[in-house]
Amino acid sequence: MERINPAHLAPPTGFSHGVRAASGTMVFLAGQTALDGEGRIVGDGIVAQFERALGNLLDVAAASGAGPSDLAKLTVFAVDVADYRRHAREIGLVWKRLVGTDFPAMAVIGATRLWDEAALVEIEGIAVVREGAVGA
Repeated sequence: MERINPAHLAPPTGFSHGVRAASGTMVFLAGQTALDGEGRIVGDGIVAQFERALGNLLDVAAASGAGPSDLAKLTVFAVDVADYRRHAREIGLVWKRLVGTDFPAMAVIGATRLWDEAALVEIEGIAVVREGAVGA
């Protein structure tokens, strides 16, 4: 995967402007919230819920043979974008701990509410499992 960040655009912080994926199998990752194995939203606040939702997404990706560096595109839906921005540094630390510094093309979109009413954040994405990758 090649991260595309043209020098004439504002430097990205916590995302890449674009990602070019070499040949591989695309995996579409459904929106994940902070649901536990019993179907309950867990985590107090946006940071804890972001961590659980991202963990859930990474679990689905891993089950398809994709690792964190295979994430090409993510969309984060937040019910309170201002709260998400206030906690951006903490969310970034969660990202770096779980994923590293390979940033996908990414967007944060404000949502009135999510499917699970107690959910503060939902994350969906696209991964590309490359030829020869573990689990491919």
